[in-house]
Amino acid sequence: MKKVVLISPAYPLRGGLAAFGESLAKALMTNGYEVTIFTFSLQYPKLLFPGKTQYASDPAPDGLNIKIRINSINPFNWWRVGKELKELKPDWIISVFWLPFMAASLGTILRIAKKNKHSKVVGLIHNIIPHEKRFGDEWLARYFAKVPDCFVTLSAAVAKEVQYFAPQKPVQYAPHPIYDHYGELLPKVQAKSMLELDVSKNYILFFGFIRAYKGLDLLLDAMSDQRIKLLNIQLIVAGEYYEEESAYQQKIRQLGIDPQLVLHTFYIPSNKVNQYFSAADLVVQPYRSATQSGISQIAYHFDKPMIVTNVGGLPEIVENGVAGYVVEPTPLAIADALVDFYENQKMSNLEEGVRRNKHLFTWQYLIKTIESVTKS
Repeated sequence: MKKVVLISPAYPLRGGLAAFGESLAKALMTNGYEVTIFTFSLQYPKLLFPGKTQYASDPAPDGLNIKIRINSINPFNWWRVGKELKELKPDWIISVFWLPFMAASLGTILRIAKKNKHSKVVGLIHNIIPHEKRFGDEWLARYFAKVPDCFVTLSAAVAKEVQYFAPQKPVQYAPHPIYDHYGELLPKVQAKSMLELDVSKNYILFFGFIRAYKGLDLLLDAMSDQRIKLLNIQLIVAGEYYEEESAYQQKIRQLGIDPQLVLHTFYIPSNKVNQYFSAADLVVQPYRSATQSGISQIAYHFDKPMIVTNVGGLPEIVENGVAGYVVEPTPLAIADALVDFYENQKMSNLEEGVRRNKHLFTWQYLIKTIESVTKS
């Protein structure tokens, strides 16, 4: 049995990256691997974390061996964790990477661990360069990219970026798998009632942390389109602000769209996620930039069609005209798709397209890709 250490956010941390790490660990265990997760005792210093808390209120996941080890800003900790991994001698160390800020800690830990001359290191890359770029990002990304023996990325766009930083190393792409741990699809009327929504209205959903690159402002502008105002739809915004809220509130007032909105702008716990997706007809991701998105994979789980913008890896995930719409990142293009969806009654056809395409996004395929790239 291969021993695997997965370096990833995980419980007691919250959010999509923690959900990804825990789901991957469970899938690896199902495939016969012995898995230990090394997560963070300190992921982000408060100065760099825009949300209210980094920690989950949900209970710990069952059946996972999670060690709370890594302090992202303490070099003495990096040495201790690297030495622990070196002595543990796992067959694989799979290190999730999503932000250059993490390169100093993860790159140093992995350099020390590899001195055991046994462990093969896989870089599992969500993003190599962030959506919101900062000074030093390229240097830090390069520092990390020199360490792994091989890479798996979750979008073809990111695979090209990784090849720029590590041109001599094997890189393979596997699409982000579907998140299937958020419960079952509920009857729409029941979900609306649970959220205290008007059951006579139709709802579209913007879900997840609110950051500039996610383009919520574009969707708010689309909601002010006169054609949208004539449709019996409301937009649910479900997620915590990760930047200044006042600019969004000002835009809502200027556009006069407050009656068209349901603002649940707080962190949505895991046990409530299915209520939001079940209540919605359509999930909208109006991103200005993207690599891939876990939100799309939650939508797939709940059989929900999507509107995504034609940026980064999003068109790889949503087949235009089959599982939803791929549109340009403009309010008019988003509004056009919404009007087409409702006026031409596209819901049932697109829901069927989502169900047909689910097989493309499995954890099993991601594991097979990891196995393949480690043999390269």
